[in-house]
Amino acid sequence: MHIPAPDPAVLARKPRLAERLRAVLPDDAVIDDPTETAAYECDALSAYACAPMLAVLPASTAEVSAVLRICHEEGVPVVPRGSGTSLAGGALPTADSVVLGVARMNAVLEVDYANRFIRVEAGRTNLSVTGEVEADGFFYAPDPSSQLACAIAGNIAMNSGGAHCLKYGVTTNNLLGVTMVMADGEVVEIGGAHLDAAGLDLLGLICGSEGQLGVVTEATLRILHKPEGARPVLIGFDSNEVAGQCVSDIIRAGILPVAIEFMDRPCIEATEAFAHPGYPDCEALLIVEVEGSEAEIDAQLAVIKDIARRLDPVELRESGSAEESAKIWLGRKSAFGAMGQINDYMCLDGTIPVSKLPFVLKRIGEMSKEYGLGVGNVFHAGDGNMHPLILYDANRPGDLEKCEAFGADILKLCVEVGGCLTGEHGVGVEKRELMGAQFSPDDLEAQMSIKDVFDPDWLLNPAKVFPLEASAGRRNAA
Repeated sequence: MHIPAPDPAVLARKPRLAERLRAVLPDDAVIDDPTETAAYECDALSAYACAPMLAVLPASTAEVSAVLRICHEEGVPVVPRGSGTSLAGGALPTADSVVLGVARMNAVLEVDYANRFIRVEAGRTNLSVTGEVEADGFFYAPDPSSQLACAIAGNIAMNSGGAHCLKYGVTTNNLLGVTMVMADGEVVEIGGAHLDAAGLDLLGLICGSEGQLGVVTEATLRILHKPEGARPVLIGFDSNEVAGQCVSDIIRAGILPVAIEFMDRPCIEATEAFAHPGYPDCEALLIVEVEGSEAEIDAQLAVIKDIARRLDPVELRESGSAEESAKIWLGRKSAFGAMGQINDYMCLDGTIPVSKLPFVLKRIGEMSKEYGLGVGNVFHAGDGNMHPLILYDANRPGDLEKCEAFGADILKLCVEVGGCLTGEHGVGVEKRELMGAQFSPDDLEAQMSIKDVFDPDWLLNPAKVFPLEASAGRRNAA
């Protein structure tokens, strides 16, 4: 993975830039000591690192505006950062950039139960949004596995999903409005406290734009009434392909579970050792959860269990209590951490049609043998959002490059079967050179032309999303 060389002319501005930033921010909000900026050198895609020139921690929209105005005047790139949980290198700095972290912006600004929305600052963590309203019977639906730590800012940037996205959608389906600061410091309001704004769908453009168009500082989010009840069933199978077939059969039957999660043997064994959820000894595991009234739950699970029994499951276990439900979900929620205990890994998120699950799982297994690298599969099977975890040794020369090549082949396979490069992690640096596998040159030109409008100097989140040669040429021409 190539990280662009810093611009010496920009680096030379560091002393003046730090002085100007300290004039508009508290002293402890400007970080220019190299021993401290090292904390911002990578995000959760830790295979790649580059310390920024500076880091700043504004505490308000006005301070973000002041920072962006100064950086724009100085011609300095800015990398927005939420909580740094990006698995695609979305917050990876360049050496001549300023990292703009929104972690200090975490207030709840407004809660309106009558109109079912909550307005928060963008640094607030995902799980704490539900925490603010759950005592009153409401929740915020998107639930990434990193929801304890990840920020709403990053969720919006990457259009994050989570286990319950099958029924409730991803961030874009639950985002009503944003306050955003443009590259030159101008503050704009997009959308609002209503379901659909008039005119162009600018909110749909912003959600998933990966910090390329502006810095989101506040968000108005849709909140929902908690369902009457929910219950998961755990189903074990003796092959990945049969588990994939079960997912396809459930969707084909017209059932809409709130979640269908998939784990294969490497993930099952790792989570069992790490969190002890009591999973069966099997090759593949599904967690299927439905919700509604008791009668609705019973009716839906009866169909799901009938479908599973036709495929001869190793185990079929229905939760009988809140404690049992929590234990069923414990392993899935712990999967990424558990895998990290046993190996370095790279987590992908290609998305495919559900009907292609059996074929794609089989092909990934074949490619694993071809590359000589292990792979664990854990993902949101209901909407085909795959998360293969490619295992490699970061200390073994050549292993990272082999892992990258394996990952690229998996993502190309996703596109070939009618899917796409990313479901919720974003493109970041991880997939930027693969964009041509999904988009034509004209498609990419149209996307880059939009960035030209919002960020004509190409200073926001450099070296991300678009192939590096194209984005570097755009910035040089600005």
